[in-house]
Amino acid sequence: MTEAATPADQRRHLESQLMRESLVGQHIGPKTRTEREVRMIPDMNVITIGGMSIFDRGADALLPLIDQIVECRQRHKFVLGVGAGARLRHTFHICLDLGLPTGGLAMVAGAVDEQNSRMLWALLASNKGMSLNKENFLELPLWLDEGMIPVMACMPPYHFWEPPAGEKGIPMNGNDLGAFLFADVLGARSMILLKDERGLYTADPKKDQAAEFIPKIGAQELLDRNLPDSIIEQACVEAMVNARTVRQVQIINGLQPELLPRAL
Repeated sequence: MTEAATPADQRRHLESQLMRESLVGQHIGPKTRTEREVRMIPDMNVITIGGMSIFDRGADALLPLIDQIVECRQRHKFVLGVGAGARLRHTFHICLDLGLPTGGLAMVAGAVDEQNSRMLWALLASNKGMSLNKENFLELPLWLDEGMIPVMACMPPYHFWEPPAGEKGIPMNGNDLGAFLFADVLGARSMILLKDERGLYTADPKKDQAAEFIPKIGAQELLDRNLPDSIIEQACVEAMVNARTVRQVQIINGLQPELLPRAL
């Protein structure tokens, strides 16, 4: 960026490639793209614990996983995210019955996530568990260097500004996307989703015995296949297509805690 004089009026202008741009033109993205983007926390991993798939199962599922998480923290830096679980579906049902718009649903969804994140923090408090809010992002590198385990709610903070969801009315930007955006913006080393299945299938294996396991697939290919049911949110897969730092997501069975060290 250089300073230059305009001969007509002698005012000083800062010359840059964004001068006189509206910032909404389709040519802006390619024009400003760079391969030298800084990964702010490149040694951090983001691990999400499924709400209904893991958290709602209670102590039998969660406590062995927490023991493995504490063990893994001796060798890896990571932030834990947690979903809302079955209570979110109950909350959405009430909101829809009351006629609340999509933004209203998104607002209350974040509160349900916060409840689970507080419970997870309580279970990890004796092992340096910390409650992570967006106001704490500036302290996150220090927390990780001190061996702490930050815990956050995964619902992206669109709240009342959640985009309309069409006839369905339910927010499309959920926990998977929230965790992915967090990981990609901060330049995380990896992102791992802990669910109650070994990974992605062509259909829900709990409902369809003919569902085939998909060990690996590209984000755009997955979107093109338009599967009837998926273990990962479509909004998250769509974001992966344009991701800058996190280029893959691992989905593992959180009911088998011994898989987590291998994934990390």
